[in-house]
Amino acid sequence: MKIIRREFLKSATAAGLGVGLGAPPLMAVTGSSGDAGIAAGIAARPSMAAPLARPNFLVLIADDMTFRAIHALNNPEIETPNLDRLVHSGCSFTHCFHQGAWEPAVCVPSRHMLNTGLTGFRARRLVDQTPLWGETFGQAGYDTYFIGKWHVTEASLKRSFREIGREGPGMFVSGLTAYNRPSPGNTWTPWDTSLRGHWIHTDIWENARHDEIKHSAQIWADGASDYLLKQAGSNTPFFMYVGFNSPHDPRQSPKEFVDRYPKERIEIPPNYLPEFPFDQGDHRGRDELLAPFPRTHEAIQVHRAEYYAHITYMDTQIGRILDALEKSGKAANTYVIFTADHGLAVGQHGLMGKQNLYDHSIRMPLLISGPGIAKGKRIDAMVYQHNLFATTCDLAGIPIPKTVEFPSLADLITGSSEREKYDAIFSYMEWNMPAMANWLKPPVIQNYRMSQRTVRTRSHKLIIYPLAGMTQLFDLEKDPWEIHNVADKTEHAALKRSLRQRLVSLQRELGDDLVLPQI
Repeated sequence: MKIIRREFLKSATAAGLGVGLGAPPLMAVTGSSGDAGIAAGIAARPSMAAPLARPNFLVLIADDMTFRAIHALNNPEIETPNLDRLVHSGCSFTHCFHQGAWEPAVCVPSRHMLNTGLTGFRARRLVDQTPLWGETFGQAGYDTYFIGKWHVTEASLKRSFREIGREGPGMFVSGLTAYNRPSPGNTWTPWDTSLRGHWIHTDIWENARHDEIKHSAQIWADGASDYLLKQAGSNTPFFMYVGFNSPHDPRQSPKEFVDRYPKERIEIPPNYLPEFPFDQGDHRGRDELLAPFPRTHEAIQVHRAEYYAHITYMDTQIGRILDALEKSGKAANTYVIFTADHGLAVGQHGLMGKQNLYDHSIRMPLLISGPGIAKGKRIDAMVYQHNLFATTCDLAGIPIPKTVEFPSLADLITGSSEREKYDAIFSYMEWNMPAMANWLKPPVIQNYRMSQRTVRTRSHKLIIYPLAGMTQLFDLEKDPWEIHNVADKTEHAALKRSLRQRLVSLQRELGDDLVLPQI
């Protein structure tokens, strides 16, 4: 993937939104000039022509939802009837990835990249100096609305949306008993509303008429549905962003949903391990302490059952939002997008979290339905979730800010082109952040030091762990669950060198200055 020139790092600070950036050929977006009404000061590339009636956009983003978690696509164990509706009514990207993280809360970097369109090594520094996704639509004449989880800067939230509903935290906390489960004497249950977490007392909001206990997903769906129904009489197009905290732990949902997934019926994933074989940099991080060591079949079944129940409950709330969209009369001219910030291990490779570069953690769902999109379409091309900024601009006929580095996927969605954007996907984990773990008793200092790089093609994945001195190579065509490391096989020596060189090339393009060891 080619990246805009490095002069941006100097000029952006001085010129702010007025900076215009040149995009090399691979990043260019084809098409005619877009709507000239976007505010002056945001330099923009041409975009595809807008339809006669400007379309609406409903963006639904989950938290910690792996790509293998939608019934209609790839998982017969889970019930997701409303996400299945989107699969059948539109197009599904089966190989969607995030580009990496600079901290253990992977959702933060992912959402920075999504809302700025900047690649991983620039999004962190330039989020408050860059045209934002919602802001770009607002300045093009859209009503913009947000509710739920944001987890970017507060200034960027206020700049992105004209109407802000209730904002949730980065993650909900349900106490120490939510960890090290299952274990003797631990009675924590997902449906116990006294345990807080996703179970919210509504009197925390000043305008609450009386105190109720509701699940976060229900509250976000309430606000989103109300907003959609208010749009019924409006002629102004809307761009709305619903940030679910689900299915991030604590994985809570009503008992009737948990009862749908008896733990003894939950399959153990093929890449299950009792424990990860080496310290990859987050061996005892917060996510990993959710289940005991070593991981037992019972523990994995408990956590996966509650994970599935949480997703199914969120799916029910998504159904309420989709129903409100239908009632508003706006459904025919609305693009509905469902995705997640990243995936999750939940027992795969001996891991519980997302601080790793296996597909279960860097790969997420991406569903898009709406006007002009073929029903039931599957696209296997490798893409980034962060392509959505440019893609939606293209679909709306809005100029794409020149700061946006991830190209539009509109031509793939509409079928006007089948040319893939990427021949390889890059992702990384890099941080060194000692932190006080106040939720442990007594509080302790934990040193979160992580360094990982991967390059993934359609057929192979190379992962390098510089700090651990480890290398992994997977043949994804033969081994999609990434079980068999073939890095030490002599017959793969040339391939390994070639992939390392491709990885180094991507590092240069993206501004990653880490020097990789020879392998």
